[in-house]
Amino acid sequence: MSVVIIGGHERMENRYREICKSYHHKPKIFTKMRADLSRQIGTPDLMILFTATASHKMVRCAVAESERSNAILERSHSSSASALIHILEAYEVR
Repeated sequence: MSVVIIGGHERMENRYREICKSYHHKPKIFTKMRADLSRQIGTPDLMILFTATASHKMVRCAVAESERSNAILERSHSSSASALIHILEAYEVR
């Protein structure tokens, strides 16, 4: 399963990557807004949006891309490792 994480803390990027790999998911992590973000997102199976640390522009881009690609969009106010684990465990069964 491919996972895209929008938002979060830069210092947590490696931890997010380790957690996703432990669940056998291929992660793409974007903690900062890029000019070509919509093209780099691609077509993930699951998109995780950490709303507390993502800019409004990033949120709008993520929502538009999830609708375009029919990806599951999961929002979380917290950008902690435990929040990511909780989301991945919820979609592990599906």
